[in-house]
Formats: sequence, C-alpha cells, structure tokens
Amino acid sequence: MRKIGVGTITIHEIAKKNVMDVLNTGRLSYGPYLQRMEKEFSKIHETKFGIVSNSGTSALHVALQALKEIHGWNDNDEVLVPAVTFVATSNVVIHNKMKPVFVDVEKEYYGIDPKKIEEKITSRTRAIIPVHLFGMPCDMESITKIAKKHNLKVIEDSCETMYAKYKGKMVGSLGDIGCFSTYVAHLLVTGVGGINTTNNPEYAIKIRSLINHGRDSIYMCIDDDDGKSGKELQEVIEGRFRFISIGHSFRVTELEGALGVAQLEILSDIIHARRKNAAYLIEHLKQFEEHIQLPKIREGAEHSFMMLPLVLRHETKQQLVSYLENNGIETREMLPLINQPAYQKLFQINENDYPVAKWINESGFYIATHQELTADDLKYIVEVFSRYFSQKLNSVKDMAGFSPILS
Repeated sequence: MRKIGVGTITIHEIAKKNVMDVLNTGRLSYGPYLQRMEKEFSKIHETKFGIVSNSGTSALHVALQALKEIHGWNDNDEVLVPAVTFVATSNVVIHNKMKPVFVDVEKEYYGIDPKKIEEKITSRTRAIIPVHLFGMPCDMESITKIAKKHNLKVIEDSCETMYAKYKGKMVGSLGDIGCFSTYVAHLLVTGVGGINTTNNPEYAIKIRSLINHGRDSIYMCIDDDDGKSGKELQEVIEGRFRFISIGHSFRVTELEGALGVAQLEILSDIIHARRKNAAYLIEHLKQFEEHIQLPKIREGAEHSFMMLPLVLRHETKQQLVSYLENNGIETREMLPLINQPAYQKLFQINENDYPVAKWINESGFYIATHQELTADDLKYIVEVFSRYFSQKLNSVKDMAGFSPILS
C-alpha cells in the first residue's frame, strides 16, 4: 500500500560532502559550518544575529530566560501563549518559573487572536509568544502594537515557519527574538537543532551564553584565544571557566552545521515545492469545502506550508483520520494543548472557555505538503478524500431513504 508520511528530508550530495569534511577535519565543536549557518540563516530572515542550539524548544527556553534575566522579571510573572500550539511553547514558560496564560486563536488562520489578547493582560504580564503555526505568520502588526502599548516583549515561535514574509518583513525579525526549529520533518532539517534570531546584541550575547552553560562571552569556542597574547590572552584564560548565568548544555555539533549549510542552499526550492503542493491540494479539495475548512493565507503574508492543516466543519475528525490512515495517508493532530492531561491537571482548564481551540482539538488535523510528494501522491490524496466523502454521502442518502416497519 502507498504510504505518504507527513515529513521528509532531502539529503543532496553537497550535504554528504560537508559531513565528510567535518569528519575529516576532526572539528566537531562549534566552528566554521555552524558559524556560516548562523550567518546565512539570520541574513535570510533579515536579522543581525543568529544563534544555533540543539532544538526549537531550547531556542524558546533561552529566549525567555534571556529576557527574564536582562529585564529583571520575577518568578510567576505571566507570558501569553496561544491555546493551540505544540506543548513546548508553554512548557518553556513553566520551566522558566513563569506562568503561561492561554489565549484563544483565530478560526481561519489558527494564530493567537489579537482581539482576545488585551483581556488576558494583567500587571504581571511580561511577554507574548505568538506562534506561526503550520507555515502561516501571525497577525504581527496587531500583536506588536498591543505589546508596545503594554510594554511587553514579543518572542516569535517560528519553529514551523521559515522563509515567509509578513507585510514585507521576514518571520523571526518581527518581534524581539525569533525561535526556529530544524528538527526532523521540519522545513530545514539537520536532525536536531534550533536557531534564535534577533537584532539586539545584548539578547544575542545572553542567548549564546545560556546555550553554553551560562559561560562568560569572552570564551565561547576554541577559536576565541587565537591570535591573542599577553594581557588579552590572560583575560581569555581567566574567563574560560567563568559562568555568569545558570545555563544549559544546549549546543550542537559541526555535523548539524554541515547539514544546515547544505539545506540552506535549497531552502527556497523546498519552500517553493511545498507551496506548489499545497496549492494543488487546496484547489482540488475545494469541492469538499462544505465539509472541510481549507488553509487560508493572511492578507499581506506568505505561507511556508510546513503542512496542510484541515478542520472538519460539522463533525469530529476520528472517522476521516482513520480512513486516511488506513489508506496510507499519515496524519497528525493540529497541536492540541489545553486538553492535554498534564495541563488539565496543572491548570484545571475549562476547554469551553476557548471555543476555537476546542473545535480545532476535536476536528483538526494535518497532512503532508513536503517537497518529496510526487504528482501521483497528490492525485492519490485527492482520490482518497473523494472516496471518503462519496461513501459518506451515499450513507446519508441510504439513511434518508430508510423506513422502519412499525409493529
């Protein structure tokens, strides 16, 4: 049976060559490939600084920790997060000893709903984490306007969105700090990995320090003492094991950097292919719009289409998802959060307070748009949806014509 997974990775010859170069040099710690990856990624996303770590979750964690330390926030201060997102977005708030405050999301675009943000702001609110879900940028104009009004910081969770503009500016450059992921099945894949972007040099220095155990920025890699002598070298020697924050071991190796540099060369091609695949699926699934809400692209924005989110309008998703899976089309839920057992236990959330999130949790899922899909794969996906809705329609007609015999 045909199997269409939700993710893929494209390993070109240049990626293999880069990895072998790293292995041949014997330099596995932070070096030229990671530095090049940071420089090129941040340039693409129109920011001055890029800092690589071992996951998008780590990028989120150190972004919030950096802001908390630099701005003197307190434990139990509040951070606004959307009620639909991957659990890591709000987990990092808890791990930083702060309190996540959930905000319902937009029905059409699935981003945090700006209309519902201000009612959640209190005297203890310090930041907003908008999440660019599924490849679609949030309404950052409205969000940053609210943040400025209330003196809040903005951390962009862009783990699912790269190479996409919102009103002429790239994601990752719209807030104070951007956070990206290069995990398996993401847009740019290095196996494990995360990237922070920012235009603020103080934030960049603190983030790099936190990724490296909280180390003094005078010595972040083995090249930092090259060409130094005398008093300057002595300062580096004394700073090698000086730690100014309680940090983490969130580093990656040059192997991930080698893969990242190769992936960056084809990132525009990857995004183009995903957009093309999504356009085909949306066009050919329009015949079922009465039953399914298809993705929409926000005015003034681009969509990266890390995946194709779909929400059933009038029923829960289990029957359709089961049919797709049984026919070889892999699915994933659209990132339910507030109904998670751990969150229900910790916060006693009433899901009815978040009606859009509840609807998405019950009826939303996504399927693949990745660059390895073939024309036959795309046609097959549409064919399976057609069979499902045809069978469902026939079933409804049979029920309508059924007349029970009364005794």
